[in-house]
Amino acid sequence: MRENNTLAKNTQISVVDDDASMRQAINTLISSIGFNVAEFLSAEDFLNAGEFDDIDCLILDVRMPGLDGLELQRRLNAADIKTPIVFITAHYSEEQRRTAITAGAVAFLRKPFTEQELLDAIDASLAIRSKGADRLDEERD
Repeated sequence: MRENNTLAKNTQISVVDDDASMRQAINTLISSIGFNVAEFLSAEDFLNAGEFDDIDCLILDVRMPGLDGLELQRRLNAADIKTPIVFITAHYSEEQRRTAITAGAVAFLRKPFTEQELLDAIDASLAIRSKGADRLDEERD
């Protein structure tokens, strides 16, 4: 997926994590391959931005002050917003992983994860997003 520069220029990744250094590291990695990145300090900030349709992948921390990542996922699902989600967490729990994956998350990565693990999860998200867009195009025809 990453080889197509046109795709990269049009790909929007959002990162929601209360850890500024983690957001910056992810931003640096993703920007280096040409994707557009939006950073959010909290789930509330992300919700308040309200621009969900253009997001190709949401990288979401599980534990944050206020609204946590799993609750944000529940709210997006309830609103029928189908953005592929890659969860990241320093506080791994099998129960949380199972909850996230059952609710449709593409991946559940334990911090510290490798750059390749994150890029593979983003690629999987983009493949899912692309299949969804293809289905919408077919329904319109």
